[in-house]
Amino acid sequence: MREREIERKLVDAVKERGGICWKFTSPGTAGVPDRIVLMPKGRIAFVEVKAPSEEPRKLQLSRHKLLRRLGFQVFILDKPEQIGGMLDAIQST
Repeated sequence: MREREIERKLVDAVKERGGICWKFTSPGTAGVPDRIVLMPKGRIAFVEVKAPSEEPRKLQLSRHKLLRRLGFQVFILDKPEQIGGMLDAIQST
């Protein structure tokens, strides 16, 4: 399965739960996660989407660490089966 197919499934699943899954870009700042997930009740998380078995680059991991240090949830998604549990985790915080 390709990265964009997993990303599409994520967008659809977030929408089904009443949320928004925007493509996240930050001009001038490389390595930011692919998606920002905005769920009802003010729940926010960042998602790095990868093709199965792909690993985030070193810079991406550094950005994830920074976001986590600021108190945000950051997920690495490389299998569609992870989506439900990930959204449960976002909504339960």
